[in-house]
Amino acid sequence: MAEHCYYPADVGGSTPSAPTRQGLAAVRKPAGSGCSVRTFGKAFGRFLLAASVAAPLLAACGHARKPITEPASPDTGEYIIGPGDNLNIFVYQAPSLSVTLPVRPDGRISVPLVSDLVAAGKTPTELQTEIETRLKKYVQNPVVTVMPQSFQGPPDRQVKVIGEAVDPQAIPYRADLSVLDVMMATRGLTRFAAGNRAVIVRKVGSTEQRIHVHLSDLIKDGDVSQNVKMRPGDTLIIPQSWY
Repeated sequence: MAEHCYYPADVGGSTPSAPTRQGLAAVRKPAGSGCSVRTFGKAFGRFLLAASVAAPLLAACGHARKPITEPASPDTGEYIIGPGDNLNIFVYQAPSLSVTLPVRPDGRISVPLVSDLVAAGKTPTELQTEIETRLKKYVQNPVVTVMPQSFQGPPDRQVKVIGEAVDPQAIPYRADLSVLDVMMATRGLTRFAAGNRAVIVRKVGSTEQRIHVHLSDLIKDGDVSQNVKMRPGDTLIIPQSWY
């Protein structure tokens, strides 16, 4: 007749555990018919093995950290008009209404029949739709095209370069702009630049993020791992060397 031992796992548990005193007392049988020391030893060995496997897994779950993910960029790749941009506004079959003019510092423009129209912060498509809506009072089915001819963009979408660049300036952001593109636009580093101590200062919500970039390794050694993608509003700071 097979011997049987009762453990807490037999009552719905999933992991074998050590038999309790109460359980051993409950299953005690007359001499020669109860749980043998050998059977108990095998069961207790299974319990120790299960515990040794489960312990590191439980510890790992308790200390696991969620990976830090960078916030997704809200950029859609479409150009945003800003103060200082030069716009060509063409009205189909209405040459007297077609003009080329700059966006004023207050972000507004005035075109024939439409005055003080806010242009800054809008895409060319949004601006031409608004001009068409305003012109419908005077022109039947107007068709307007807005073409930026010189680009500045709003300040919060510019990438600014300060310090030891040959031509420090504010660059209009465009889709997929990288730090190498920025250095080409600013004509590279001066001979006094500490390129490997350059820093990109980036606003992420209410916090400020600082990204260290080895510009000298990127430009002189071709280390493309340093070719960081830029974001609207970034500031690239290039310090001067100490000697």
